[in-house]
Amino acid sequence: MGTRDEEFLEFVRASGRYLLHTAVLLCGDPVRAEELVQATYERTYRSWRVARDGDPQAYARRVLVNLRVDGWRRTRREVVVDPVALPDQAGPDHAGAVVARNAVVQALARLPLAQRRVVVLRHLLDLTETEVARELEISVGTVKSHHARGIARLREIFAEGDL
Repeated sequence: MGTRDEEFLEFVRASGRYLLHTAVLLCGDPVRAEELVQATYERTYRSWRVARDGDPQAYARRVLVNLRVDGWRRTRREVVVDPVALPDQAGPDHAGAVVARNAVVQALARLPLAQRRVVVLRHLLDLTETEVARELEISVGTVKSHHARGIARLREIFAEGDL
């Protein structure tokens, strides 16, 4: 393997969990999330020279979000796994964290796509409103309105207590 391949392999090792976690939060389906991450790595590898010159993880995250948006645009229908069908526990260890994470994923799956993307990027990936606007190519005002509506809806979902 050449230096390029070694660098990319190291990047994949370092970013795999982060990108998969992000993909699951964006699409709500672990299988589709894995496919999305694979496609992200493919595109990032093809543009590795450009990606490695900046922040490769930010580059890959942007590719991932764009692929997710493109997938939604192609079908024009958001098909999310039924929140009840999401696994309740990954294993006996960390059961409380898994249950809490599942509740968040299930609640996010109930949000409209635009609100979900903004909430995930703002809170779970800790991006600023400006960074989210740039990444999604929307205005900061749109980010703020999607964020406010998404958070309000999440509060309603958690208040209902059926997660």
